[in-house]
Amino acid sequence: MASSSLLVHRLCCIALFFTLCFAADPFANFELEYSYITASPLGVPQQVVAVNGKFPGPILNVTTNYNVVVDVKNKLDEELLVTWSGIQMRRTSWQDGVLGTNCPIPKGGWNFTYQFQVKDQIGSFFYAPSVNMQRAAGGFGSFIVTNRNIIPIPFSPPDGDIVIIIGDWYTRSHKTLRKDLDDGKRLGMPDGVLINGKGPYRYNTTLVPDGIDHETINVDPGKTYRVRVHNVGVSTCLNFRIQNHNLLLVETEGYYTSQQNYTSVDIHVGQSYTFLVTMDQNASSDYYIVASSRFVNQTIWQKVTGVGILHYSNSKGKAAGPLPDPPNDVYDTSYALNQAMSIRQNVSASGARPNPQGSFHYGQINVTDFYLLKSVPPVSIDGKLRATFNGISFKNPVTPIRLADLYYVKGDYKLDFPTKPMNRPPKVDTSIINATYKGFIEIVLQNNDTVVQSFHMDGYSFFVVGMGFGEWTENNRGSYNRWDAISRSTTQVFPGGWTAVLVSLDNVGVWNLRAENLDRWYLGQETYMRIINPEDHSNKTEMPVPDNALYCGALASMQKQQKVSSATTLFGSSELYFTLLLVLSAVISLVS
Repeated sequence: MASSSLLVHRLCCIALFFTLCFAADPFANFELEYSYITASPLGVPQQVVAVNGKFPGPILNVTTNYNVVVDVKNKLDEELLVTWSGIQMRRTSWQDGVLGTNCPIPKGGWNFTYQFQVKDQIGSFFYAPSVNMQRAAGGFGSFIVTNRNIIPIPFSPPDGDIVIIIGDWYTRSHKTLRKDLDDGKRLGMPDGVLINGKGPYRYNTTLVPDGIDHETINVDPGKTYRVRVHNVGVSTCLNFRIQNHNLLLVETEGYYTSQQNYTSVDIHVGQSYTFLVTMDQNASSDYYIVASSRFVNQTIWQKVTGVGILHYSNSKGKAAGPLPDPPNDVYDTSYALNQAMSIRQNVSASGARPNPQGSFHYGQINVTDFYLLKSVPPVSIDGKLRATFNGISFKNPVTPIRLADLYYVKGDYKLDFPTKPMNRPPKVDTSIINATYKGFIEIVLQNNDTVVQSFHMDGYSFFVVGMGFGEWTENNRGSYNRWDAISRSTTQVFPGGWTAVLVSLDNVGVWNLRAENLDRWYLGQETYMRIINPEDHSNKTEMPVPDNALYCGALASMQKQQKVSSATTLFGSSELYFTLLLVLSAVISLVS
């Protein structure tokens, strides 16, 4: 009897050990099913991409350093990949969800389980499809990483959390938009702007038809809310504002900012911002929430305006009258540039760790590599409309880059991306950057296109140290902000202008650099950085290829359909699950 009690005690200790391990290294588990539903956000029935039957998809909320397990099921009629904009995927580009690093999830109900850690990150991000222009049809949602309780936030805890997803919208399907680009056509003016998947409030009976469902945000007077805003649109910069309310900027894409009040903020495609908004107005009526197009002819683009309603719980009437004014001149890029450069990092605030964000003195590090990436309006290459960086329009490899490395697939890509524009005709090529591990790289984005562009880097955040107009020269380095430039993963580049960023290359893997504007991205305005540690012989700086990796291209024969069990989803490995199961079963049987 005593020996049985001792055995039970020991088994209970083992079970407790496993429990404590999981408590110390927590998991967040999600299931996302991608499918089509019919919706009418602008009053016209159309097919949209839903996640778990919702448009937009559900909010995924995790805490710093959580292990995130997301089982994605593809019920679309075409291949799918999901990318996690701004999530750095430390040491595991295998989970990044873009074609250069991952084989797509096949259609017909296939699933793939993403497994990654939100290592040392906080902030507001989003997830979205990365292939086939699918983001133009939906499939996106907010991805929030909150602080651990032991790390203070640099403001009083808000009374509530509000997510607002904005973006330009076409009533044509993403497949039609794709075909238009394939046929050499431009996408043209969007049909509207959505707020949380809904069309504009009928603030104007001429511009907005009757019967459109609009978004209403319910708030209580006197309270302060954290408002997270994502622009997940196709290509339009949007000016975001809330009538009569100040927007206190506190965070963008994972970094706390110096706190400043704005009456409106330009949010470019792919960007995310967090504001504190205090409900300090009287409740004589509701208030407009507006997302209106920027840097376009407003006379023609009047309908490209999203309008929602901020409703106080004690409101006495509906919002009425004209919308709050946008910045004075929609073409005033100097105003927009000054606003962009006014966004600074809060160098004294703790981020994901209990040390100041500004403790990394990037301005004192010597640059080891320099790239000038120039974009121009799309051109015809071999009879097809294409977009380029440095005269190269990227063609995705048949076999994802890192898989090609692992299995010695030759000729899949080239490590010869030019450091500056070349004096030669543009071409289509699979050319990528051979970047230096632990190097410190300066990238200047020269936009000689006619539209505002968003530039995004996977796997990293970069310091936005400078912006200007005209052709960049080395003399412009004298204007760089070398102390408190904001660190983020998506920045704007104004037409006829440049943006300079600095980044420390300490994250091994293959990472996508792209135009976030969907049309330019689809037409080939992207490349990759291949960052390999030549001294790593034991996989300490890069995770091994996951057991559930998908295979395609030259490795297609290796692929077998995968099924994800609840055991694997919950605990990360079936071996660990069954070990724990055996222990608990033994305990239960002995106790009973």
